[in-house]
Amino acid sequence: MNKQQLIESITPEAYDRLLFAVETGRWPEGTELTKEQRDHCMQAVMLYQSVHNENPQHMSVATDGEIAFKSKAELKQQFVPQQSIDVQELD
Repeated sequence: MNKQQLIESITPEAYDRLLFAVETGRWPEGTELTKEQRDHCMQAVMLYQSVHNENPQHMSVATDGEIAFKSKAELKQQFVPQQSIDVQELD
């Protein structure tokens, strides 16, 4: 299987499982990954992101193959809820 075939065979659901495994070191069912499994999962996640990651998060692989970095201000904006100010007329 070549790189393109691997990327095309990964469904969004499989990507979510692989990403969870890489982030936690465990499969969603709770089974622990070996170092080799984690390395392979990480490679698959990065390949998938390099093709499908249109809106990359901080420190993930964008579709151009580059790692996306966000500034501190961009990260703060992402995690601070949008606040709206309601203007009320005073009688």
